[in-house]
Amino acid sequence: MKMAEGGNEIYLDHAGTTLYPKSLVEKFAADMTSNLFGNPHSASSSSQTSTSRIEDVRLRVLQFFHADPSEFDLVFVANATAGIKLVADAFRGHERGFSYLYHQASHTSLVGVREETPHSLCLDDAAVHNWLGGKDPTTELGQHAGPVLFAYPAQSNMDGRRLTLDWSHGIRKCQSASDRPIFTLLDAAAFVSTSPLDLSNSETAPDFTVLSFYKIFGFPDLGGLIVRRQAASIFASRKYFGGGTVDMVVCVREQWHAPKSQALHESLEDGTLPVHSIIALDSALDVHCQLFTSMRDVANHTSFLSRRLHDGLATLRHSNNKPVCVLYSQPACTSGNGPVIAFNLQSHLGGWVSLAEFEKLAVLKRFHIRTGGLCNPGGIASSLSLEPWEMKRNFSSGFRCGAENDIIGGKPTGVIRVSLGAISTISDVDKFIEFIAEFYRAADIPGSVSSIPLQAAQDQPNLYVKSITVFPIKSCGGFCVPAGATWEVREEGLAWDREWCLVHRGTGQALSQKRYPRMALIRPVIDFTKGHLRVSYLGSSKNGESELYIPLSANPSLFQTTAASKPMASRVCGEEISAQIYTSSKVNNYFSDILDVPCMLARFPPGGLGNRMRHAKAHLQKHQKVNKTHYKVPYRFPGMNTPPDSDSESERQRILLSNESPILAINLSSLEILNRQIVSHGGRPVSPEAFRANIVIASLGADSQSFAYSEDHWSSLKIGQQDFKMLGSCRRCHMVCIDQETAKKSEEPFVTLAKTRRFDGKVFFGTHMCHIPSQRTDTKEAQFPTITVGDEVLVDPV
Repeated sequence: MKMAEGGNEIYLDHAGTTLYPKSLVEKFAADMTSNLFGNPHSASSSSQTSTSRIEDVRLRVLQFFHADPSEFDLVFVANATAGIKLVADAFRGHERGFSYLYHQASHTSLVGVREETPHSLCLDDAAVHNWLGGKDPTTELGQHAGPVLFAYPAQSNMDGRRLTLDWSHGIRKCQSASDRPIFTLLDAAAFVSTSPLDLSNSETAPDFTVLSFYKIFGFPDLGGLIVRRQAASIFASRKYFGGGTVDMVVCVREQWHAPKSQALHESLEDGTLPVHSIIALDSALDVHCQLFTSMRDVANHTSFLSRRLHDGLATLRHSNNKPVCVLYSQPACTSGNGPVIAFNLQSHLGGWVSLAEFEKLAVLKRFHIRTGGLCNPGGIASSLSLEPWEMKRNFSSGFRCGAENDIIGGKPTGVIRVSLGAISTISDVDKFIEFIAEFYRAADIPGSVSSIPLQAAQDQPNLYVKSITVFPIKSCGGFCVPAGATWEVREEGLAWDREWCLVHRGTGQALSQKRYPRMALIRPVIDFTKGHLRVSYLGSSKNGESELYIPLSANPSLFQTTAASKPMASRVCGEEISAQIYTSSKVNNYFSDILDVPCMLARFPPGGLGNRMRHAKAHLQKHQKVNKTHYKVPYRFPGMNTPPDSDSESERQRILLSNESPILAINLSSLEILNRQIVSHGGRPVSPEAFRANIVIASLGADSQSFAYSEDHWSSLKIGQQDFKMLGSCRRCHMVCIDQETAKKSEEPFVTLAKTRRFDGKVFFGTHMCHIPSQRTDTKEAQFPTITVGDEVLVDPV
């Protein structure tokens, strides 16, 4: 399909939300502009119009699921999770408490209900079947008089597995020895997105069914709770009431209220209903029928595509016949498995491919997919054979949702999920299979993913510093050090490099080009003569300001402080820092207007602030062959986290706001080889600026082919009079694909790097390094270390 930014996007995340059709938006807009809808809690004609339309839509939704309005009621909620919470509120308020049982394939929103009662139990398939056979699992929870709530998903949001809808009827018939009432809660959100749900038989239907309409129609952002009227009595235990759910409230000298009782939904829909969203739902029902006829047709279509995708991934083999994909989903059919394929990738040697690295490439190739734990802890633990102690160990080791360290203890921590919808096509499926085959199937074994020889050059050429660049404001444009100028080298890196950053006004999170590409067009210039940082913008700004001047001196009056006179806490690369925030509205508005995001300029001066100093994370990679005596591994206490792809660990080198190390360098010969490969496949060569290196090293008259990627094997080098230690190869993300002159994003060079410079599933280009202070302190070079463009570079190889 064609997306707004102009590229060909392949959307494969329909389990998250499906996409809304243009005709739906147009129909809704026409409805809104031709009618007047007021607050339904009034008697005006506009209010009565809203009330009438809401009740009409409520009936249409019940009919969509074949639910007789005399047997069921529909409560509008924000989403499926809000419906679950509404049910949980009722059970929590029961005077005798309640027992909660849930299936292990449940979404986190169902799992969370267990915190409302001390009497909860997670069941697998065998336990549920034993329950149906007469073995009551509630006996494990002790003797309690309150009701029992059993919850499960109609379809796992993780792998698409469909559970038996008949469980609701069977479980409800299994009254315990004490005749405790049993209620069933069905999470139908994933299921109804591509399959019909038939609630025509109220005797076999779940007591409570939750769903999200945006998963079916794409819009509106609205959910529903369908209640079997025979189970409505449980809501009498709910304590809270809001506006619109009561007929009378007394609060002066007495506390009394009378809930609305004419209809169940009236007593549960607290506050003013989202009128316009419900009106949009009316349009969504019309358009869905026009485009897809019925949910049965959608189910047949997505089932066919899912089988094609499953079979295509299952047949991919490395040249040693080992599978490329480890599949956790079963082949789809309209009743056995939904159109969801969960899998992981393995190399020809059996190593797991990092989900974070996979997603970087998928984003560049314009695939919209989901990776990680998918808010399904039971499904992930079962599929990946993760024991509770392993999951806790992963958490203690620093793993969090979205973390790049996603392979721990030889196991992945999540999965790749591809989910199909009504608008998915054969082309979408085939292109995704081709993508996996192109980048993750090893065709030539033995051998490295890299097509560049990794042997160190026998005769080192004459090397020199071609350019020096500092990036005063993190993720913004660079300042090229003029030829002939000496530039100070500090413990944290080159002087003035990444001393400032832009942070979001609300979150304090540092902004990055990956999300705001226009940052590349913000160009700072360090003017020592006038003592300021001169900032300009290559594009057009709302405020019309052409340049901004920021003093180089850290005058305390420029910064804001908290009530306790402490610097504001911000976050850079996931780490909390204490940054100095500029108070000037002129300064902050300048950047906010350029990026269309509320942000502030912050400063993180050398030496850090308090205990918030940052340290380098760069380390040797497995593909590097260097003298490891330069990399002593300090003693580590049990439980401390060691990166899984590290052969060793660098010393705690201080850094300012750079990602991983004090200094980043690239070898121009390596770039020349990379550009040859890009051009040979019809691409355009990339400039050195794309890699945002501090130092570009070039050779005089050397054969670039033989010298390319020799930096993988450098252990140390000397630039002019200064010594540097190599800390390891630089792991790349798709930020290298942003053109630093236009701020436009493309696929290269990351796509070619993924084919030629991928090791252990990670993409590398360039090398990290740090300055080694001189042992002497009585020389000018030791007291004020500097480097200059044109300096000779001497390499200490293996």
